[in-house]
Amino acid sequence: MNNYYPFVNEPLPYHYDSLEPYIDCKTMTLHHQKHLQTYIDKLNALLKENPSLQKLSLPQLLVNLPLLPSSIQVPLQNNAGGVYNHRFFFSSMHQPDSSPVPEDVMEKIEQNFGSLESFYEQFKQSALSVFGSGYTWLVLENGNLKILTTANQNTPDLLKQYPVLNLDVWEHAYYLKYYNLRVDYIDNWFSLIDWKRVETRLLSSSQSGKLLLH
Repeated sequence: MNNYYPFVNEPLPYHYDSLEPYIDCKTMTLHHQKHLQTYIDKLNALLKENPSLQKLSLPQLLVNLPLLPSSIQVPLQNNAGGVYNHRFFFSSMHQPDSSPVPEDVMEKIEQNFGSLESFYEQFKQSALSVFGSGYTWLVLENGNLKILTTANQNTPDLLKQYPVLNLDVWEHAYYLKYYNLRVDYIDNWFSLIDWKRVETRLLSSSQSGKLLLH
């Protein structure tokens, strides 16, 4: 995946209609081709005006935000965050199937949340608690899984929190199909989680100092 300037909008790892009936083809097409593309275009334009930042990777841009001039911190957070968060979300899903949660992932979930059902409920309530636009995340911190939310295009603290899963709860992610019924979108989205990807991310988390993009 292209992780440096100039950023490009790479194809999804599945077709736009692959997530039917849970997420419709039109929503996925607009989400990827229009919303993500807009963040990429704005991020590239911002970096074109700031060539000293062009050698930084996407995660490096985000973790170095506090060190940058205040005049570009907000637009960089919004657009670099928009690219990071959307790419992470799209790569967290796959065509619905009946594959079980990998044993090592299930063990970690049960260790931290009691059961898969309890995790689903806690994650759901977290996603419903997002006021306006944002994301709910499952991250690994100090060896434990925890659920957190971020507003707008903010990201977790990538210096200490290792993302393994996220859910986009901006209205553009679901409104064409679900209208205002965010709860139905969340319930159906659980059928789309790529648990093998989650497993890969958990395994990669042991690589100290290496931030995971996808």
